[in-house]
Amino acid sequence: MASLIEIRNMCKIYNPGENEVRALDHVSLSIGENEFVAIIGHSGSGKSTLMNMLGCLDVPTSGIYLLHGSDVSLMTDDELSDIRNKEIGFIFQGFNLISNLTAFENVELPLIYRGVKKSERTKLAEEALRKVGLENRMDHKPSEMSGGQQQRVAIARAIAQAPPVILADEPTGNLDSHSTKEIMSILKGLHAEGRTVIIITHDNEIAANASRIVHIEDGRITSDSSNDGHLSRDDIARQIKESETDNHPVSGVEDETDTNEFNSDLASTGTVENEVQGNDDYDINDINDSEIDLHLNGEN
Repeated sequence: MASLIEIRNMCKIYNPGENEVRALDHVSLSIGENEFVAIIGHSGSGKSTLMNMLGCLDVPTSGIYLLHGSDVSLMTDDELSDIRNKEIGFIFQGFNLISNLTAFENVELPLIYRGVKKSERTKLAEEALRKVGLENRMDHKPSEMSGGQQQRVAIARAIAQAPPVILADEPTGNLDSHSTKEIMSILKGLHAEGRTVIIITHDNEIAANASRIVHIEDGRITSDSSNDGHLSRDDIARQIKESETDNHPVSGVEDETDTNEFNSDLASTGTVENEVQGNDDYDINDINDSEIDLHLNGEN
């Protein structure tokens, strides 16, 4: 299996010096193409910080991150923006749909930002919505849809341009059990199509859907095991408990901010009005939201 992501001895340190906090403490991790990986940890474990690194939303204090063999630390801001736009599809716990746009328009909007022509983006948006089972809800606004349907719109938005990596942060955290099963079924389907799917979660039951489970605690990876599909949430809990017996805690790590950390590092460079200037075939006229972040950072 070809290596897609390679992290070597990565550290992320806040407040360097006497009171420093190591959100990531010499983490090494390799993820191959077409893997389905769950990164699991409690609040404050470092999993959100690790997600920031994997998604090129933040840079480590030290260590190496290779993506497709290229050193991310050597990339310019524009190059990192291109990666976030084309290589990674982000799915967040907060659906972060734009309330006055339809499902179709919400999926179409990032394609406009990426410069996709109208005929092509119409095709891509419709195909993405069909793939998540919303072909009959394209003209509905978020307030007219259930939570599960809104998350499916968010997934359609993430996959519309077929990024090779799907990075999902607590994608079922706001959903009931029925909607959770639907979303996990969609993610499994994306993996079956050849995407690399990485889920960040605190839920053992969600992690049990993945073919590989990585546990992080106090900024360190404490276990990394394959899942043949027969692990239950209790099995995972038992594995984690056993791994924690050898783990030395690092005090003060607190990285769980419900993805608020993404605000300062996402790649949008202005308002929607600025981004679509000169795009003559843009036909969504009712956007009033200011400073819309087209990477859709997970805040409602």
